[in-house]
Amino acid sequence: MDWGSLAGLLLALTGVVLGQILEGGRIGSLVQPAAFSIVMIGTLGAVLLQSGVPNFIRGMKMARQAFILPKDDSQKLLRDVTMWSATARREGLLSLERFVDKKMDPFTAKGLRLVVDGVEPYKLRETLDIAISGYETQQRLGVKVWEAAGGYAPTVGILGAVLGLIHVMENLSEPSRLGSGIAVAFVATIYGVGFANLVFLPIGNKLKSIVNREVLKREMLADAFSCIATGDNPRLIEERMATYLE
Repeated sequence: MDWGSLAGLLLALTGVVLGQILEGGRIGSLVQPAAFSIVMIGTLGAVLLQSGVPNFIRGMKMARQAFILPKDDSQKLLRDVTMWSATARREGLLSLERFVDKKMDPFTAKGLRLVVDGVEPYKLRETLDIAISGYETQQRLGVKVWEAAGGYAPTVGILGAVLGLIHVMENLSEPSRLGSGIAVAFVATIYGVGFANLVFLPIGNKLKSIVNREVLKREMLADAFSCIATGDNPRLIEERMATYLE
């Protein structure tokens, strides 16, 4: 669990609630099911229309990474790469076949298999670069789900505000119904702007940094496998990998 992300979200929400209390308002006045429905359902619909079902589902699944960070195994990979390069130098490329594990990350297993198969270094790097590009494209499409939500939510909030004002204008002759309409109008704007800037956009930016880290890790591995296939000195390969981690 990334407690920093969770604390940040709670702190942001606390700031809004505390401000409402200090202004003398009631917390209950911020709870408007109609405004919430307009903003959330409208935003989800717009994002789904833009992204399509596969990317929308991918983006939803990625959200947990903003609060439960993927395990950072960079140091373990560095040790593994050093061991693989030393073994290949000492026993030949075919000796690396015993390290290919079914539980291994698919990208790592693919790179190691290409090395064992004796693929030319430039072809190996080209193949892995294509795999990296495909992975990055898919992941960024998932991230764009949250960025799109952050863009649409304030506008849908304004739409909710306009609907609330229409409701107010239709009931000018009934003063008892004016308050609820005005509340929906203003709270819808709060929901739109609040969810966009306190939830959707921060999650999107957090996921973007995670994707950048994962892409860098794959680039490090692609470089390592290319060096192993070329027959570079294990010490040189280790230093190159350490440079990536810096």
